[in-house]
Amino acid sequence: MSTASSTPSPTAAPCAATNLVVLCGTVNHEPVHRDLPSGGVVVQFDVRTALGAAGPTRAVSVPVAWTDPPAAALRPITAGTEVVVTGAVVRRFFRVGGATQSRTEVVPDAVVPLRRSKQVAALLAAAVERLTSR
Repeated sequence: MSTASSTPSPTAAPCAATNLVVLCGTVNHEPVHRDLPSGGVVVQFDVRTALGAAGPTRAVSVPVAWTDPPAAALRPITAGTEVVVTGAVVRRFFRVGGATQSRTEVVPDAVVPLRRSKQVAALLAAAVERLTSR
């Protein structure tokens, strides 16, 4: 006997040009706050996570750059905190010493400590909704 599920699966709808990343890992170092010429603030930190879910894994460090984050969201984010990050992968270009360089980083929509299970569940549900609502 077969029953239909009312919960959409992540593969229920085609993924139409969506830049969405979900990271789960540990903050490597204390976040670094930098003032921007525009008057804003960018907070940078790395998230250590594993690469290779099906087989041997290796640790990788993923740079995160959060522009004008809410102050309350940053308080619990310190070195050693396990976090879930949702956002987009962005490559930015800049000039240093007359040469053009680039950096690929995650620009987060949200960063939540893993210990906040209800917030993490809501964050992941929103990510699935974003992928399946197209």
